Amino acid sequence: MNVRNCRNCGCIFNYVTGPVICPACREKLEEKFQEVKEYIRDNKGAGIPEVAEACDVEVAQIRQWLREGRLELTEDAQMYLSCETCGKPIRSGRFCEKCTLNMSRGFQEVLNAGKDTSPRQAKNDGEGPKMRYLK
Repeated sequence: MNVRNCRNCGCIFNYVTGPVICPACREKLEEKFQEVKEYIRDNKGAGIPEVAEACDVEVAQIRQWLREGRLELTEDAQMYLSCETCGKPIRSGRFCEKCTLNMSRGFQEVLNAGKDTSPRQAKNDGEGPKMRYLK
């Protein structure tokens, strides 16, 4: 069991994954996210500082939601996020489409490298390793 203190309220809780915050604070954060999402829907073109002030949320938290892909900047936004690999401007997430594709290909190559591409023998033809029993 992995017991930790919540970074927001200090409460002790059983940590599983994700941010180190207790279930109660996580629920409050999700409510804030829904509030931010609703505000953005009602006030198209609002900037991050305006949304943060109107919804009483830290700018850093809004940026975190953008990095997680839960929010997305509009096409005409004056600010963009940067791809963590190449620095190209992006509207949401951590990586641009090109870098995501390159990473995906790289992971696929690593997964396929360990696989045997030759066809397997269906039966033992008398050659090769055999099971040995000790008496």
